[in-house]
Amino acid sequence: MSATPDLSFAFGSFNHICSKVSLTLCPLIGTADGVEPICYSRNVKMFNALIFQPSTLIIHIIALIMTAIMLYHIRSKYTAVGRKEIIMFFYLYILVTILDFLLVSGIIPTSSDVYRHFTGVHLGLISATFWCLLLNGFVGFQFAEDGTPLSLWSIRISSAVVFAAVTFVSIATFTKMSPFDPENPVALWIIFFIFNGAALLIYVILQIVLVVNTLDDRWPLGDIVFGIMFFAAGQVILYVFSVDICDFTKHYIDGLFFGTICTLLSVMMVYKYWDSITKEDLEFSVGSKQNVWEVKELLGEDEVAGGGLYGHAGGHSPAASYGQPNYYEDRY
Repeated sequence: MSATPDLSFAFGSFNHICSKVSLTLCPLIGTADGVEPICYSRNVKMFNALIFQPSTLIIHIIALIMTAIMLYHIRSKYTAVGRKEIIMFFYLYILVTILDFLLVSGIIPTSSDVYRHFTGVHLGLISATFWCLLLNGFVGFQFAEDGTPLSLWSIRISSAVVFAAVTFVSIATFTKMSPFDPENPVALWIIFFIFNGAALLIYVILQIVLVVNTLDDRWPLGDIVFGIMFFAAGQVILYVFSVDICDFTKHYIDGLFFGTICTLLSVMMVYKYWDSITKEDLEFSVGSKQNVWEVKELLGEDEVAGGGLYGHAGGHSPAASYGQPNYYEDRY
């Protein structure tokens, strides 16, 4: 029989946190049997199987739908700055949400041998998502032209390296591979809180600097503030008030439910912020149509018939004569 873990807060220990909220890594650390929360959301029986955190799973489904909608709108802004880069962030968030759904619900049971590997992948994806968001914070400064192979592959490769490294550390910790120890997961704690938190903090600072120094409009700062507020509120509810919420609601929901909602809202504010600072060049948008009828009225029918809108008998635009248009003009 394993010893009772010390549930007081300590640097490098998840025991205090896992006693309040059921994170995916909690069954794998602290003791041989993991650390269980004092109070957690009740389960439901569905298709002859127990499904855990049913209310949170509904939020996960909503998150997937909302992310798909955001991706659709991002992809429709063909010439917006950093479009391909920010898309990678939302793809990673989708993968994190799907794995969270499978692990939290018990579809992949904690007793399964593959649970620790899926949890390791889940933690690796979380860190890769924060890292990808951090690198997106540099896109607006144009250290590398966005949409180019240098910009895209630097994010892809470095995010893959972060994913692989964190996944390895996680699985090594869960399997007690020396020098990692599940009863003392200091490295995992540093990655989960300090590394991820630092990536988010640097991203926020970069965006504030970008808005203040580059943009005339200050409204995007509001999107940043709301995003921070939603994320901070979710963390406080998750790690401080989860047990109180669980007791108050008679085990129907816990802090994980509101934490998932706040995370979704903060991700939506990332999209809202990106959308507010990007400007699409409508002249070169795929499928866009200019107000040609207004120009025709000014030129007159004879001029339009003789030379076309651009003064070329063949109807070719000057942009067609010079190859690809300049998508990156007047972005901000």
